[in-house]
Amino acid sequence: MNGISRHSRRWRAALAGALLGALAAGAQAQSVAFSGMLGDKALLIIDGQARAVPVGATVQGVKLVKLDGGQAQIEANGKVQILRLGGTAVVAGDPGGGGGGARIILPVGSGGHYGGLASINGHPIPFMVDTGATLVAMSVDTAAQLGLDFSSSTATHAISANGTVSARRLTLSRVTVGDVTIYNVDAMVLPQSMPIVLLGNSFLSHFQMHSDSNSLVLDKKN
Repeated sequence: MNGISRHSRRWRAALAGALLGALAAGAQAQSVAFSGMLGDKALLIIDGQARAVPVGATVQGVKLVKLDGGQAQIEANGKVQILRLGGTAVVAGDPGGGGGGARIILPVGSGGHYGGLASINGHPIPFMVDTGATLVAMSVDTAAQLGLDFSSSTATHAISANGTVSARRLTLSRVTVGDVTIYNVDAMVLPQSMPIVLLGNSFLSHFQMHSDSNSLVLDKKN
């Protein structure tokens, strides 16, 4: 059997509100997350890369207009958005960045979790790293939003915080975080509601991982 981590309940409340807005974005997007503050600078995660941005500065086409406590006002592609601390926005461009990179840097987020915006088969989707999950895991609603084809999926079971549940197993053509792409990634579709995708070991096993107090670094294996 394949399982998902027992801590699934903890991330749901912490991240659902901040990340659900990203689900409505189009297939071509650039992700910007507001992760914290460094003095008078905002720690923005732009396409998976941490950037300390002062007010008025522009980095990779993203301008920090205003920083006010737990909110950052950004402007990108002619559009102004307000990000709450821990929130992610889809603003412009391509979250995949071409897929030719070899390193992903994820800042620590709410509750000590690592997450951001990934692209699954070309569609942007919020995610959280879950080293306790055997596969990439998502809800059936999310799978439908991604346009995944269940015709070739396999019936299976998963062990969740609520016990054993029926699930479907399938293969994702490509999963991209920042400018790193992994192809043919095994995934599990679960019946219960999940606000984000759990990035499990079918993706993480392609990387060497190390962390410090501020970030998780994933270096792609050769």
